[in-house]
This record gives sequence, structure tokens and C-alpha cells, in this order.
Amino acid sequence: MDIKQLQNQPRVTTVNSQKTSTSAGSESAQTAVAGNSKDSVVVSSQAQQLQGLQSKISSLPDVDVKKVAEIKAAIAEGRYKVDPEKLAGNIAQFEADMNDVNLEA
Repeated sequence: MDIKQLQNQPRVTTVNSQKTSTSAGSESAQTAVAGNSKDSVVVSSQAQQLQGLQSKISSLPDVDVKKVAEIKAAIAEGRYKVDPEKLAGNIAQFEADMNDVNLEA
């Protein structure tokens, strides 16, 4: 299609509606339209997943500022030792938890 043909076309289409001469007739038409329309909402699976994550996050405890300060000091002083087996277990648990979240959605 040639773009030049589209230049004079309206960008918005309008629908002509019939106007009634009496106010009672227009009220009944509005009532009929309002009575027949039903609002509905469809929540996507992503929104459901986000809602689930939000509820899980809200149930988690707040950050323990004192513990964070103690760990920072231990790292700075060279006293903090990492247990590789415990770290690997925690990573595996995190991955399992994330997999469970994806399966729930």
C-alpha cells in the first residue's frame, strides 16, 4: 500500500449514535446500557506470581542491622570464615525455593 494514500485518512474513527427527542427515552437507553455492561478483571499469571512473591517477602523478617555490623567488622578484621558446605547448601535451597515459586505461577 502506498503511504501517500493514507495521508488524508482520518486517524480516529467515530461512531454515530442516534439521539432521542425525549429525556425519558435517553434515560431508559442509558439504563439499558448500564444494566447490560458487566465489568470484569482478568489477572495474568505474572500478576499472580508477583502477588505471591509480595506476600512471601512481607512475611520475611527485617534486616538485623546489629548482625550485619558484626559481620562487617569480622570481615574487616579477617575473623570471618566461610563454610563452603553451608554456602553450597544455602545456594541449593535458594534455587529450590525459586523453582517452587516458578512452579506455583
